[in-house]
Amino acid sequence: MRRVRGFVDLVFDLVEETTNLVERTHDAVVERSVRRFASVEPAKSTAKVVTGVQTAISSGVFESVRVLNGISRFTVDAVADVAEAGLAQASDPEDLELATPVRSSAAGTAAWYVDYLQASINGFWGDYLSRKQSRLDLGMTLRHHGRHLPATAEAFAAAFPNPTNKVCVFVHSLAATEWLWSLSSHEHYGDPDVTFGTRLADDLGYTPIYLRYNTGRHISENGRALAKLITEALEAYPVPVEEVALVGHSMGGLVARSAAHYAREHDEPWVAQLRHVACIGSPHLGAPLERAVNRLTGVLRKVDAAGAQVPAALLDARSAGVKDLRYGYTVDEEWLGRDPDEVFADARRNIPLVDGVGYYFLAATITRDPEHPLGQLLGDLMVQLPSASGEAPEPARRIHFSGGAVFPGMNHIHIANHPDVYEALHDLLAA
Repeated sequence: MRRVRGFVDLVFDLVEETTNLVERTHDAVVERSVRRFASVEPAKSTAKVVTGVQTAISSGVFESVRVLNGISRFTVDAVADVAEAGLAQASDPEDLELATPVRSSAAGTAAWYVDYLQASINGFWGDYLSRKQSRLDLGMTLRHHGRHLPATAEAFAAAFPNPTNKVCVFVHSLAATEWLWSLSSHEHYGDPDVTFGTRLADDLGYTPIYLRYNTGRHISENGRALAKLITEALEAYPVPVEEVALVGHSMGGLVARSAAHYAREHDEPWVAQLRHVACIGSPHLGAPLERAVNRLTGVLRKVDAAGAQVPAALLDARSAGVKDLRYGYTVDEEWLGRDPDEVFADARRNIPLVDGVGYYFLAATITRDPEHPLGQLLGDLMVQLPSASGEAPEPARRIHFSGGAVFPGMNHIHIANHPDVYEALHDLLAA
């Protein structure tokens, strides 16, 4: 019910924001028309009168739409409050939420589609949802078998009857949830339940814990939140933890690096147990698609025409998390006080890695030969090889990974759950 109300609220928000955008566009067109007669009398005076009347009428229309939208929202909320109260009395609130287990057979189910839609909305407008305190905001939670895992001793004891002293936290990518880690499990292993997490549990004794979070927030905000959440989780964990590993895919790798940094900066107790940070297909130096969108938006903003300003405004609305991917930002100082839409403004800092921790990259190219020009240009279709491996042209800006591997003939999604990638991850964590 909570998510249903979140989707309904978003519809009303979209109506309001669309009305505002159309009104701004209309006013800009009218103002541009008046400028044509600015130096011509008596056309100048006549144009001003006509424009005044037109603006008054249009303002009334737009305001009427907003008022009607507000009344509709109030009515729907009132009805939903009554319905939600009745459901709460009749059912356990936990049962009202759909849950997608971490298994490949969940794909295509109703729960999977709802999760996918909510995750996508969070990925591209998550900072807006967070500011509005929307019911669709995923926030940040630990997950176990598709459900929220509270950081309490009782919940952890029930979830992990045979806990080990090694924990691996899996951090998903942009616009995803923990189901990402089960993609193609049945195809690769003949079992929809097999993931990197289950294999690490069997082979190296890691207890896997999955994260679900709002990927539209700044990466650094999610990194700080994850550093605190891991502290809470390990305090609730049934046995003392001797080793912690973080594994992130794409944006998740940047969030993992950010969490390790803030754990060190804020003296989180688990940083002493942190041993490994593995980044799978992560854009450490930035993602070319986001840079291209940023440059396109900059060009559109300079075109003095409504046909260019509207798409520019729509593109500018993408989330802070997406914009952080432009250059691979992982700390607050890289974006605080800066225009997030400024073109060619790489403010990425060379943040030192945590001492005594192994940092690894796992990257891919779509070509069989990683050195092929097409493979160098497209990488895994989302992240270029130098970005995934941290090989910046300037030596001072490189990320000095302890080890890594490149997988030719794979794309960005393949490497999230491919057996060959697992073998490399296993060897790195075992070392």
